[in-house]
Amino acid sequence: MNPWILAVRPRTLPAAIGPLLVGNILALELEQFSILIACTSMLCAILLQVATNLANDYFDFKSGIDTEERLGPVRVTQSGLLAPEKVRNAMTLCLVLAIIVGSYLIYHGGWPIAFLALAAILGALGYSGGPYPLASHGLGEVAAFVFFGLVAVVGSYFLQAGETNTAAWILGCAIGFLNAAIMLVNNTRDIETDAKAGKKTIAVRLGIGQARVIYQAFVYLPFALIIGSFFLGFLPGAPVLLAGLALIIARKLNSDFSVTSGEALNPLLGRTAKLTMIFSGLFSVGLFFV
Repeated sequence: MNPWILAVRPRTLPAAIGPLLVGNILALELEQFSILIACTSMLCAILLQVATNLANDYFDFKSGIDTEERLGPVRVTQSGLLAPEKVRNAMTLCLVLAIIVGSYLIYHGGWPIAFLALAAILGALGYSGGPYPLASHGLGEVAAFVFFGLVAVVGSYFLQAGETNTAAWILGCAIGFLNAAIMLVNNTRDIETDAKAGKKTIAVRLGIGQARVIYQAFVYLPFALIIGSFFLGFLPGAPVLLAGLALIIARKLNSDFSVTSGEALNPLLGRTAKLTMIFSGLFSVGLFFV
């Protein structure tokens, strides 16, 4: 496989695409809805996700976290497939492109979007790099919840509407939990190597038993949120019903995660990412036809 495809990690892109899809479809009925804004925000999110992946590859190699004992998918820097300078330059290019694309969004959305853009860039760099790497201090799942849940859904809706609403915040939380579950699978798989490297993820801090309990909460809470919100009148029934079908997948994932560890978690990582996309896609279809 082309090493750049390995570096970009396409299987992680649903984490960026799903919440942007929901946020924009939620605003579709608005008179001022703009397909240009929707496509631009999606492109910006994908660029930031790719930049984050490249940053993880580069900074984890430079800090010594990625070693030959790594159990996850191939990291191109650690494996020698790409020179560190090339990965760093590609990361920088993606961030520059995200800033260029995002400039239009900032022009359209004003200072709130400028603040979110700055936070997103700092998050991309600070996840694995900088003086206080979020991933090394048990904040990886929190970052995924905030940036690939709340910021992505609420921010994309705000760009279209000029304001937020309760539904956007609820869906931001729901998708944020699913994306946090992706991160938790990754960190649970690497629990032994991360502990050796001094990377204190939630899985390292609490152990695999508690990580499995947290994963169960992450994949079930989104369904509790949308069902409860339907009964409270915050969400319409059709999208809740459709997205609820993904609960079948969530139950299977939870069952498999509870008895799996180490390298065997790699396929489950991709399946958890697919759950985010399926949940987001089904909810969006339901919204579209309401």
